[in-house]
Amino acid sequence: MSRKQVKRIRALGKILFLLYLLFLLYFLIFSDWYGRTGILKEYSYNLVLFKEIKRFILYRETLGAFAVFTNLCGNILIFVPYGFFISVASTSRGFFKTFVYSLGLSFCVEMFQLFSKVGSFDVDDLFLNTVGGVAGYILFVICNRIRRKHNVRKRKKR
Repeated sequence: MSRKQVKRIRALGKILFLLYLLFLLYFLIFSDWYGRTGILKEYSYNLVLFKEIKRFILYRETLGAFAVFTNLCGNILIFVPYGFFISVASTSRGFFKTFVYSLGLSFCVEMFQLFSKVGSFDVDDLFLNTVGGVAGYILFVICNRIRRKHNVRKRKKR
């Protein structure tokens, strides 16, 4: 792949990353989709790791499959693009950096939710969001390896 193509891919990655961040900001902070209908009167938080995850699994019959899926899988899936795009858009990438960036962004979102009283601070969300970001990085690594193998095969045919 030529340098020009790499620059184009990186530029497209940056644009998609920006659009994704705008969507993420809207969905996590301003959207009233998942019961976030207004500002809470008091602070709401969970500082015990796996407390809410266990609660969702334990009460899955009462809460329903949709609520369990959106809380557990949704928190992971919504950060997969973050881990992927940050790797595409950045020249300095790696597992540890993606881990730290994912944790950092999730922490900022959770702190905003806590102090603005829109939603709640949940350490389980930090964990699940970070897992999602790392999964996005792993997806990037897999796609990058496939792309490189494809490019090597193309060069050999010439």
